[in-house]
Amino acid sequence: MKKIGLMLLISMLVMAVYSQDTEKKLAQIPSVDLKTIEGNTFNSSQIENNGKPIIISFWATWCKPCCKELNTIADVYADWQQETGVKLIAVSIDDSRSSDKVKPLANGNSWDFEILLDPNQDFKRAMNVNLVPHMFILNGKKEIVWQHTSFSDGGELEIIDIVRKIIKGEDIK
Repeated sequence: MKKIGLMLLISMLVMAVYSQDTEKKLAQIPSVDLKTIEGNTFNSSQIENNGKPIIISFWATWCKPCCKELNTIADVYADWQQETGVKLIAVSIDDSRSSDKVKPLANGNSWDFEILLDPNQDFKRAMNVNLVPHMFILNGKKEIVWQHTSFSDGGELEIIDIVRKIIKGEDIK
């Protein structure tokens, strides 16, 4: 009889927990000071795109897959913006010794997206980035809805597909 009572109590507790609001809250980006490519201070909380999706890509000048990913996206970025209004922010994790290579690399590759510098890697740590390239996609509410590490040919197709689904309000899974 005690076992039945205990099982009933456990069942009721489990049901009470599950009956509460089960909608999980999506993570938002933390507030961290970064530098613009011109050397001005920029706080990550200022990242905005008027309710449209945002892509944040962590990269480094010494990372060949990172540069390949950003070059691939640069080729289609104008089309992406026209179609979806998506905004790409490329966050360089180069330290202070190599961050002076970021601007010439970006200009040489005609990258039209916003570039921020994270020379102390504070934003990288706050976002739990361990490897680059590491990409996050945020919905219009600046909530992280997708992330991915590494890049392979054709990966940009998955990225724009996810952005399209976000705009349509579809499930991205």
